[in-house]
Parts: sequence; C-alpha cells; structure tokens
Amino acid sequence: MRKITYQELRKMWFDFYQSHEHQIIPSWSLVPENDGSVLFTTAGMQPLVPFLLGEKHPAGKRLCDIQKCVRTGDIDEVGDNSHLTFFEMMGNWSLGDYFKKEKVAWSYDFLTNPKYLGLDKNRIAVTAFAGDEVAPRDTEVVEYWKQVGIPEERIFYLPKSENWWQLATGTGPCGPDSEMFFDTGKPACSPSCNPSCDCGKYVEIGNDVYMQYVIHQKDGEAVPAKQRNVDTGMGLERLLCFVNGYQTVYESEIFAPAIQIVAADCQKSYAENLKAFRVLVEHTRAATMILSDGVLPSATGQGYVLRRLIRRAVRMANQLECSRDVYVKIIQFYREFFQGIYQIDENITKNYLDEVDKFSKTIEQGIREFNKILPYLKDKTLSGKTAFRLYETYGFPIELTQELATEHGLTVNMEEFEIAKTKHSELSHTASAGTFKGGLADTSEETAYLHTATHLLLAGLKKLLGKGVVQKGSNITPERLCFGFNCDHKLTADEIVFLENFVNDAIQKQIPVTYKEMSLTEAREIGAEGSFANKYGERVKVYSIGDVSTEICGGPHANNTADLVSFKIKKEESSSAGIRRIKAVIKK
Repeated sequence: MRKITYQELRKMWFDFYQSHEHQIIPSWSLVPENDGSVLFTTAGMQPLVPFLLGEKHPAGKRLCDIQKCVRTGDIDEVGDNSHLTFFEMMGNWSLGDYFKKEKVAWSYDFLTNPKYLGLDKNRIAVTAFAGDEVAPRDTEVVEYWKQVGIPEERIFYLPKSENWWQLATGTGPCGPDSEMFFDTGKPACSPSCNPSCDCGKYVEIGNDVYMQYVIHQKDGEAVPAKQRNVDTGMGLERLLCFVNGYQTVYESEIFAPAIQIVAADCQKSYAENLKAFRVLVEHTRAATMILSDGVLPSATGQGYVLRRLIRRAVRMANQLECSRDVYVKIIQFYREFFQGIYQIDENITKNYLDEVDKFSKTIEQGIREFNKILPYLKDKTLSGKTAFRLYETYGFPIELTQELATEHGLTVNMEEFEIAKTKHSELSHTASAGTFKGGLADTSEETAYLHTATHLLLAGLKKLLGKGVVQKGSNITPERLCFGFNCDHKLTADEIVFLENFVNDAIQKQIPVTYKEMSLTEAREIGAEGSFANKYGERVKVYSIGDVSTEICGGPHANNTADLVSFKIKKEESSSAGIRRIKAVIKK
C-alpha cells in the first residue's frame, strides 16, 4: 500500500464523490444546534437529521462531507492504540436518490481503484444483515457485492447486533448496513471465524447504512420508508492509519509531531510513557477543537467535558514533568495542521491556559481537603469512597491521593474507589446514552415549534439589546428551548416581560413561516441572520417570519406563528462570562 497524507486522503474523498455528482458540504459545529439529544456532534448523520427525514437540503440529494465529532463515552480508554475523543468522520449521503446498487459499486471502486485507496481486491470481505422477524435477509446487497467481484466465501451474513442500524428508542428510520473489511492475512481463529471476531484477522474499513424501513411503534414491524437514504461512514484517522500500515493512530502525521513536542519538552521516552504521552496530545487536540467552536470550561454540559479533557491532559503533563509551555506548542501545532480546514484563533491558547491555572488551584484545594480528613482516620486506610469524593467533587486525581496517603503511611482502598467510580461511570453512560433519543426521532412537531420560537426570541433580543446580539448556542428538547446569547448583564424583570410580549405578539398576529433557497451571498445581501450559516454550503435556506425575523437555518419549523399558541420564559441565567441563556416553553 502506498503512503497517503492527511490532506491527500481528504482530497481523494471529496474528488471521488464529486465525480459522482455529490455536493461537498462543510463540517458542522461540534456543538449541536437546536438538538438537546447529545452534548456534542457524535456522528456524521446527526446534523443531517431533518434532511434524512425528508426536508429538502439546499445542496441537493447527494452530499459529501468530513464531519468533526466528539465522543467521550470511552474517555478512560484513550491511550490505547485506537480510542480517540475527537475524530473526523468521512461521510457521503443519498437523500432519497441512489441506493444499494450504486453505493456498493462506488464503495468497492473507492477501496480498490489504484487512483484512490488501491487496496488488494482479493482481501476485501463484506458483511450483510442476516434477517430476522423484523426485516428479511438482505440478499439484495449481497447480489450487488457479487456483481462487483466479491466471491461468496468473503461475504458474511451477520445478525442484527452486527448489521442493523436504528435509534436507541427502537422507533423511527432504520435499516440494514453492509460493512467492509480488509483481511490482514492472519490465520482464522476457528472454522466459524468472521469479521465480527476480535481475533484481528479482519479490520473494518467502511460502513454503508441503508435506511429503507421505518418502525412506528417500539417492537413494531419495520415497514418500507417513504424516503430511502444511504449513509456512508469512514473514520478518517482510522483509515489513514490503516492505509499507511501503522499499528496505531499515534504513528500518523496527525499525532507523531505532537508526541515529539512532548518528548523534547519533558526529556522522557515515549516508549516508556505511552499512555501519558498519548492522553496529553489527544486530549489537548480535542480540547483545542472544542474551544474553537466557542465552548469554555465550566461545571456543566459541554464545558464540563472540556474541563475534564484539559485536566486529564494536565495530569499527564505533570506526571511527565512537562513545562507549562508544552500546551502552547501542541495547540500551535494543531493550529498550523488544520490551517485552511478549521478555524483555530489565538484565544484558544489563553482559554486553555486559564483552565490549566485553575486546575493548579484545584490541586491545592484537594491537598487542603486531604489534610482535613487525616485527623479523623482511625486506621491506616483511606476509604475508597472518600478518595472518590476528592476525585469527583474537587477534581483531585486519585494518583495524587495515593501519593499523599503513602507520605502519611496510609493506603487507599482502591477496590472501593473503583466500585464507586464504576457506579458513577455507569450512571453517566446511561444518562448519555439515554439522551440520544433525539436526533432522527426528536424532529417532532414540538421541537419544530420551539425552533421557530428561538427565531422570534432572537429577534426580540436584538430589538431589546441591539443588533450586536447573536446566538451563542441553542439546545431544544420537545419540552423546552434553551437559548444562549451574548449579554453583559442579568436581564431585569421588565426586560423579560418585554421579550415575552414581543414573541407573543408575533404569535397572535398569526404570521406565516416561509423559506426560500438562495446562495449564501444572496442571503447575506438581504440581511439574513445566521451564526452557523457556513455549515450549509453554498446554497442555504432562508426562513422568514414576516418582517419580524429572517434567518439562515436548516429547519424544521412551524407553518405559522399561531402554532406556538403562547410563549413563557421560565429562567434567565448566566452560561459563562458574557453569555446569558434563556429557558422557555410554549403552550400548544
């Protein structure tokens, strides 16, 4: 296999699908807009939810992108050969256009054509849905794989657990997928060895999802969908690692120079400190990308995840005895690496270092709390529950607790600590997984109406506070909206009444909500608002609510302001420095 750079792989992906009449759309923000289902964009399909459900995309029915994503469910695994918190997902989409025949041919061509990845055709294996009581065996996709040249012995039917996609709710669009693998040449682990094994014989290199069904009720029948979609996903970092023959992602140009920066700073061996090096560069990279999308460290939500990433990076830097300047150098490397792709401004370093300094104070506070506990210890063991309280409440690293305990002739009940930590992680993971009821299933009528309410609210804020007010995040569930905006003071009772009256007045006027497609330039010329306008591409939708509001937006929306019935602000509070947020509801 030939060596391919990061930039070459990106260009290759876009060139290939442009040759098949796909429009390139930019990556959306890591912070989901108008989606209360997850803290971050976790998959390429997430920002395209309305369009997968039938809403018309301004760029058309064939789309191609490389979406930046963040997943923190396996944050403790970072440091091994593969887990990452920030990653890029290469995707292409058919919104009710082509289907299995075309997609199979294109996937095979991209993988094996010497002009593109040029992988050995004789080492490609694929999987297909085996069928069950909900949906039949996917013999159609298998027939197309045979047509392009995959022999039957390298096609594997696997159960729903391996080759079926649907939302965690069990309802909404769903369908079989077909995954592509490369045979490494390792001996089969058993007569039944297949791509679902963990023996290392097969390496996944791509996945095509065919959304051809919809389930209307939980545990109900999968019936044919009105709009059939294709969703392809390939992890950029993982694919780059594979095609270049690297054993880990950290050998690639994405991480290797950053690792060299750390080694030069701390004068320690990477080979002898693998996890510390990897966590430091990976978390700093992820934190840099999150900061670049406007998130600041805080005690809740996205800010809490960001804070956790930075503090884990600091722990590793302290362990390696790095200087404070190491963070500056890593951030600068990624600023240059992503130049022309993602915008990373000069404030990133300042915001990162501010959190580093705060964490230094946290460590001091943790030591004070530890010293308060000492007089009350009746034996030579610090309970795991106490150690976890220091870890969870004060952010005090367990390693430091162990060091302090040793200095005072104590031991820490690590078994009890791990039980407390596991219990906390399970609760957090359950909560995180549960929130993904949103996305495709969460594009409900209530969400659409609340989305329209945010447009009216922003118009009211501009009327009240001036045209300089812009959206600073929006989180919508079927029950309420949460809207962030720049403001230097807490809103007064009179200002809140003004906003409620402004929105309710627009509701009472029964104004139609309309939209037009136009170029981004045309939208700007007519004064359309849109903090996230660049994520839609060259063609955008402009939603208008009479002469009250004109915004660039992807939808969905109410048909008329009267659909909202009434608007009520439930809470106005600080989000972060200079940013306020409003939580409000409507009554249908």
